[in-house]
Amino acid sequence: MNTGLAWEEIYDPAALSELEPEWWALWRRSRSATPFQTPGWLLPWWRAFEPGEILVLAAWQGSSLVLLAPFYVERAAPVRRLLPIGISLTDYEDILVDAGHADEACAALPHRMAESRLEWDACEFTELAPDAQALELGIPAGCEEAIGYSSACPVLRFPEGVDSFARVVPGRKRRAVRTARNRAARRGSIEVVTADEDSAPAMLESLIRLHGARWKSRGESGVVADPRVRQFHRDAVPQLMSAGIVRLLELRAAGNCIAVYYGFQHRDRAYGYITGFDPSYEFESPGVILLHHAMGQALEEGAREFHFLRGQESYKYEWGAVDRWNRRRVFRRVNAYARAS
Repeated sequence: MNTGLAWEEIYDPAALSELEPEWWALWRRSRSATPFQTPGWLLPWWRAFEPGEILVLAAWQGSSLVLLAPFYVERAAPVRRLLPIGISLTDYEDILVDAGHADEACAALPHRMAESRLEWDACEFTELAPDAQALELGIPAGCEEAIGYSSACPVLRFPEGVDSFARVVPGRKRRAVRTARNRAARRGSIEVVTADEDSAPAMLESLIRLHGARWKSRGESGVVADPRVRQFHRDAVPQLMSAGIVRLLELRAAGNCIAVYYGFQHRDRAYGYITGFDPSYEFESPGVILLHHAMGQALEEGAREFHFLRGQESYKYEWGAVDRWNRRRVFRRVNAYARAS
């Protein structure tokens, strides 16, 4: 397919890292971009896991990067799957496309995928938000498509004109916040501290410690038990903090850290990624106090939506969130599964 764009296939992680300045610039121009498509998120993920061979498709208009589709081919699998870099830890997958070149680039990308040098049998997007650019791609030649719903990602919308979070929170939840704050205050004065670039690494370590302790108290390991996951976040947070995307908040009682919130904010959306709290403070509900503060701060910073991300935990709906469903989209090479069997 001939277009006015110059296409490039990238197989070398070092070459992908060299694209970082252009990648950040494209991310800022892409209409569907979330923090999960930044190089500050995906490059650390690759360094931590390296689960296959990189296959990144890039399109250029002169010296300007206008499309980036960061994939890898899964290693040592009977069916060769082409997967988005960042899968599993990434709540919203997608490609990046410059809004001014979206039609041309997205029309050409399926052909480039089908003709790539690295062979694959199935391309799987497992978590596409409703506005994901990848939902608009055509089907690559020689493939059939399967599409359906994936994970529920509850979202709390802030009504237009509302400038006080107290006016958003349901009455029952407001009472729960007051109760939690009163209980915590009995154990000492409470305050919320926002991390800056200098304090972010230490606050992340507190989150890892508290999250692990909470899940250990339940006889489970938790999502940061894997040392590769911990290293990924240690690598990603400083970069995302420098870009102004990360929000790390620490709740202290009598000067002691009892809970940490880790989230993101970009454009008019805030994203609550993970919270950890000291299990010895469970009666005081420190997560409720901290999440209330995080959402109020997000509203003050211009957020119109708060994304609780994947999972239908009951606490999300207590704040007034409503399900928004991710989609799963798979392209399978015709007869590929028959050959693999």
